[in-house]
Amino acid sequence: MRRVFVLPEELGETKVILPPEESHYLLSVLRLRAGDRVAVHDGEGRARAGIILRESRGRVEVELGEYLSLPPEPPVFVTLFQGIPKGEKMDLVVQKATELGVSRIVPLLTERVVVQWDGERARKRRERWQRLAREAVRQCGRSTVPRIKEVTSLPQALEELEPETVGIMPWEGERNLSLRSCLHSRHPRRVALFIGPEGGFSEREVALARERGVFTVTLGPRILRTETAGLAALALILYGWGDLGGESKDW
Repeated sequence: MRRVFVLPEELGETKVILPPEESHYLLSVLRLRAGDRVAVHDGEGRARAGIILRESRGRVEVELGEYLSLPPEPPVFVTLFQGIPKGEKMDLVVQKATELGVSRIVPLLTERVVVQWDGERARKRRERWQRLAREAVRQCGRSTVPRIKEVTSLPQALEELEPETVGIMPWEGERNLSLRSCLHSRHPRRVALFIGPEGGFSEREVALARERGVFTVTLGPRILRTETAGLAALALILYGWGDLGGESKDW
């Protein structure tokens, strides 16, 4: 069934009127009509079967039925703190990280971020990234839409790091500790993955992260672009925990 999204509090109703964007998707993109079946998701891991009742002034009304069985989310909660790259690279990161199974994405301001961020620009970009995450979930068949959090600084992110979370910072200056070795002995259920922008993290930022208990790790002998590094590390983490076709015993 085709997927549409509603607010979590609306999923408990017997009928729901879809928001304009979701209504447009059903009517104009998929060209569905009254009587067609859809899967109505709340973006937080729940969904119900639905039947289109009617369309009025561009809004679609759906009758909600039984709850649906959904595929599981990854066994490890990964937050990607992504140093904001130039251009549209963040769009790619959001889309592909969502497909891979990231749980949360936090745009990160660091010393080498060159993009200028004011309140309005940050708000619009965040809204765009949240839409991209939702569309990626629709495409890949996930049950939960990753939350795109507000832009934050590295010091603030480190200050708010939860005690049970293992912080990982891939860094080209690390020569000894691999990602696998770091996580194998700890096997956390929550991981914070810190990725620098173009130019990477400064020495001062690396030192600050280490002071806060974040582990610097190597991803191998090649220097990866900012839009590649986070996706590569995310895939390795999820595979090691039995996601993406891996076995939990691998790590």
